[in-house]
Amino acid sequence: MGIKTRLQEDIASIYDRDPAARSTVEILFNYPGMHAIWIHRVSHRLWRANWRLSARLLSTFSRFLTGVEIHPGATIGRRFFIDHGMGVVIGETAEIGDDCTLYHGVTLGGTSWQAGKRHPTLKNNVVVGAGAKILGPITMHDGARVGSNSVVVKDVEVDTTVVGIPGRMVAKATTQQTEQSERRSAMAKKYGFDAYAVSPDNPDPVANAIGQMLDHMHLMDSKVQDLCKVVETLGGDVCTERLPQLDVGEFNEAEIAAAQKRQKSLDEFDPII
Repeated sequence: MGIKTRLQEDIASIYDRDPAARSTVEILFNYPGMHAIWIHRVSHRLWRANWRLSARLLSTFSRFLTGVEIHPGATIGRRFFIDHGMGVVIGETAEIGDDCTLYHGVTLGGTSWQAGKRHPTLKNNVVVGAGAKILGPITMHDGARVGSNSVVVKDVEVDTTVVGIPGRMVAKATTQQTEQSERRSAMAKKYGFDAYAVSPDNPDPVANAIGQMLDHMHLMDSKVQDLCKVVETLGGDVCTERLPQLDVGEFNEAEIAAAQKRQKSLDEFDPII
């Protein structure tokens, strides 16, 4: 593939992934991520030709010029895009496939001082959010996504998103989990507090604890209702009064406002970034 064709691919990939790109001239002169990638391609050829010192000197110059540090030994595929660029570090044995995207502050680092493969492998169409760290000789399979500021130390499966420290998989909810989430939400509303973040796939331990409490209350309510029915069939009259409604005044209003604010932030959240 010729230099012109490769350059056209890189420019087209920036247009596709950055709505702020307005012209080819702007991309050529104002995208340090692309500058770093092109300098790396030269330094990588020098590295493979065993001109190691020259390759390292060129990569150091690139770091000074762009703020992006790519070891000349790293292998990078086509249409690779580094957005913003500043603070990105890519280690010697890192391998990056086609159509991958890294945001600023990303590290593809090692966890060992031993020679050999010690940096991550990114397959095709991988997106790594700002500030994320991917460490060790692990593999990010096709379509993997890493949330901002996450730390990933294990392999990530195809089309899977990981977030947190250490990175945890954000799985699609199963039918059973969806039913459980709906049941928890109903119980939360019944007892007068916001049902935000009580879904079973939420990684927050406090939210999970609240969710388990809601499950327990739902079970107890069901058992009490069954007992009431049995007592009534025996002539008893102990379940005629309704449970009092919880009225927490200003606190309830503040909680509703906070819930609306959180929901607005959630609606505006872009999981790719």
